[in-house]
Amino acid sequence: MIDSIRLALRDIFSQPFRAVLWKSLGLTLALLFAFWLGIEALLSWLVEIQSYPWLETVISILAGLGLVIGLAFLIGPVTALFAGIFADEIAAEVERRHYPADPPGRDVPFLESIRGTIAFTGIVILVNLIALILLLVPGVNLIAFFVGNGYLLGREFFEAAARRFYPRDEARALRRAHMIRVFIGGFAIAAFMAVPFLNLLTPLFATAFMTHLFKRVERTKVRAPLSPAV
Repeated sequence: MIDSIRLALRDIFSQPFRAVLWKSLGLTLALLFAFWLGIEALLSWLVEIQSYPWLETVISILAGLGLVIGLAFLIGPVTALFAGIFADEIAAEVERRHYPADPPGRDVPFLESIRGTIAFTGIVILVNLIALILLLVPGVNLIAFFVGNGYLLGREFFEAAARRFYPRDEARALRRAHMIRVFIGGFAIAAFMAVPFLNLLTPLFATAFMTHLFKRVERTKVRAPLSPAV
């Protein structure tokens, strides 16, 4: 596990990954900036208090805090969204660089990837919305954030790595057979996502990390090989 994390961190800052890094980072920042501008425009339209400047200042401060919290909340859904866009590209690079002797994986069909990405993004939004609602409950919101995102991110990114080699049902079965290990890996991704600024690179880290973890799980499983993806 530690070795997979170390390799993933080294991968995302290496030369072969820089093109994907800049694309992922640029799209993430663009989406977050668009959200920021949209909220500010909405507040400017809703809040027009000319007679009470002090109240307008208070509302502006509260709105700024709300925007910071909202942007932190968006990191999870944005990660889920861009996972479907860049997963195959990142995983393929990890496979080429670290596992050249293994048969290469196959990209997940486009429509299937889009459907999965939309469904997964919706679930992540729901989980992070619950964590946001629990923000005022000390401790509980952190538990909800790490447990919810740890489970979801671990499941999705591990299955995405496995789907490049196996059919969906078998990829899911492999994940369930190693659910504790995958959950701990998902928890590591959630911890990475909780670090300001570094969390902008979560899609790259999570994909590279789970690709390494999948390779280790696949090589240590004690059972007949799964049938290849079709």
